[in-house]
Amino acid sequence: MESLELPVSVRHFRYPGDYPAVYKLWEQAGPGIHLRKSDTLEEIGKKTLRDPDLFLVAEAGGRIIGSILGGFDGRRGMMYHLAVEQDFRNQGTASRLVEELERMLKSKGCLRYYLLVTKDNQNAIDFYEKRGWQRMELFTYAKDIA
Repeated sequence: MESLELPVSVRHFRYPGDYPAVYKLWEQAGPGIHLRKSDTLEEIGKKTLRDPDLFLVAEAGGRIIGSILGGFDGRRGMMYHLAVEQDFRNQGTASRLVEELERMLKSKGCLRYYLLVTKDNQNAIDFYEKRGWQRMELFTYAKDIA
């Protein structure tokens, strides 16, 4: 498909209708997205109830070609699962998604937000550092409780 010919628009994720296309996008995103139990239809439904306006998709030609999932706990924000279909990368789609999420977080009073990147995802590291993100020397811990 000729991605350069198609205009890209950004809109809010529609649950549950957008889920299959977004999940497929995440599966095909490459090494940066690790899908877990929290990414099931049911769990994403819970997420959209909490922050319905912080889940965005990019569309081109009537299909979803990008997504970003954000969260805000009232103090800090988080970015999860930024993904753009391979044919649409390096055309500004990821930047548009990040900028829109950032705008929405600011409107909620968020002063700082975070994201997690795996050490081997150099493309993502370069993308974020180019946009002013700074690496923090922290350890990340996780524990499954269900």
